[in-house]
Amino acid sequence: MGVPSSFLAPFFFLTCFICLYPDLAIAKNAATGITRRYTFDIRLQNVTRLCQSKSIITVNGKFPGPRIIAREGDRLVIKVVNHVPNNISIHWHGIRQLQSGWADGPAYITQCPIQTGQSYVYNFTITGQRGTLWYHAHVSWIRATLYGPIIILPRRNTWYPFVKPYKEVPIIFGEWWKADTEAVINQALQTGAGPNNSDAYTINGLPGPLYNCSSPKEIFRLKVKPGKTYLLRLINAALNDELFFKITNHTFTIVDADASYVKPFETDTIFITPGQTSNVLLKTKNLTTNTRFLMAARPYSTAAAGTFDNTTVAGVLEYNSNNMPISNTSIKGLVMPSLPAINATSYVANWTNKFRSLGNSQFPVKVPQTVENNYFFAVGLGSDPCPKNQTCQGPNGTKFSASINNVSFTLPTTALLQARYFGKSDRVFSTNFPSFPLNKFNYTGTPPNNTMVSHGTKVIVLPYNTTVEVVMQSTSILGSENHPLHLHGFNFYVIGQGTGNFNSTSDPAKYNLVDPVERNTVGVPAGGWVAIRFRADNPGVWFMHCHIEIHLSWGLRMAWAVMDGKLPNQKLPPPPSDLPKC
Repeated sequence: MGVPSSFLAPFFFLTCFICLYPDLAIAKNAATGITRRYTFDIRLQNVTRLCQSKSIITVNGKFPGPRIIAREGDRLVIKVVNHVPNNISIHWHGIRQLQSGWADGPAYITQCPIQTGQSYVYNFTITGQRGTLWYHAHVSWIRATLYGPIIILPRRNTWYPFVKPYKEVPIIFGEWWKADTEAVINQALQTGAGPNNSDAYTINGLPGPLYNCSSPKEIFRLKVKPGKTYLLRLINAALNDELFFKITNHTFTIVDADASYVKPFETDTIFITPGQTSNVLLKTKNLTTNTRFLMAARPYSTAAAGTFDNTTVAGVLEYNSNNMPISNTSIKGLVMPSLPAINATSYVANWTNKFRSLGNSQFPVKVPQTVENNYFFAVGLGSDPCPKNQTCQGPNGTKFSASINNVSFTLPTTALLQARYFGKSDRVFSTNFPSFPLNKFNYTGTPPNNTMVSHGTKVIVLPYNTTVEVVMQSTSILGSENHPLHLHGFNFYVIGQGTGNFNSTSDPAKYNLVDPVERNTVGVPAGGWVAIRFRADNPGVWFMHCHIEIHLSWGLRMAWAVMDGKLPNQKLPPPPSDLPKC
């Protein structure tokens, strides 16, 4: 199969027939799926936004990148060729990567990055998943422009457990910097300060009419017909911001979270963290006239550390548009959606509590009822001392840092998975990552005077197929924030969450072990905690990190090393011959 056409506007209005059945001309095997081949040429491309052109890193010259369409059970073979000066790696966010850990993509965790002029073939099978996931660069801040959707359709001759949509529309939220994002993060790490903010949020790469010098071509327009049901495939690809999203005078039905079906519920406002995806149904009104409604997204933040992009991106929902021209002036009279306050923590808590797994006979809940490995992670910010003969701009003249259990993870120069497979682990990482904070304190109360973190390349080793519970506790050090934690290689069940400090005596009694939502990315709530469970049934080395990119850069990350099982299908296979070298 050749490389798909551009992700942008023409895709949105393809017929349902083409969108849902792209492989009709390809040999089919309903039981095992088919092999789909893509080529991703990583190239620089000049793109103009807000009256300024810049050269950005793209897939095949497209921003956002081209879509990947597959069915559950299909095998994907994606050749990535690096034509840019930067090192590149790509993560297939949310793909389980069962027995294909070499294809997961995070630089220096499962592979060394692809160097200029080199290539690497990512080869993996989509097993037991259907819905919306996405891909993005996983080295430094290159994912600011290198990202795109992964659309996973159900197996042939099966269908969604909800009403058949008239059309499907990917909607990807992002951020736009006029500056070079590599310069932005390098400056932040050098000075120890928070990074410069983005200049705009985007919907499918477009900033919309609310920003200075935005042109009509930079407005996302969703053209709809009355009385139809549309499936919106939402992805938050923003680097550093969680977002609220709303369309004036419309409601959504949530049917999916991170490519796992949920019990449907209605809402007029969506909250989505970086890394999360969600499928939602939009039922259009029975309008016969040319009518427009604004859609908008803006951030949620409780951050005390530095500043954030406090702007709003808008797009337009259009009924019976007949290709009417649009201008910034023509939409000034439209009513702006009323979004929650920037720091609406109660809304976010209520929102996350609404999610429950669908939990029927076709899609059963497999949450572990007993636990063999228990962990408690204190998650938050911290500081590093300022180097001698340097002036730092972090808290009290220090440098911002971040940690889990006071360990700020140091990226190695050899990929962890390679080191483990070739028996060189002791030269690259240690296996003494703390299961609990070494120094306990009132995590959501007055922070300790000493906010300095330790550093190391430490992992936790898990025996194959054992069950794991992790309680992640937000801390108030340098401000209490929501931290969207993403686990590679697994889905997990969100069995509980609450405010304040986790109480190991009373809180487990409130766990939901019947129909907890299944996700790959969950917010550790500001001033609170969240508990997850999963089964370690995927041998390899798997990254776990905050998906707010500056927190990841500051070290809020760790890794799990899952041992091989006894059977051949429970072992990590040998690496591919073209695996990039460090």
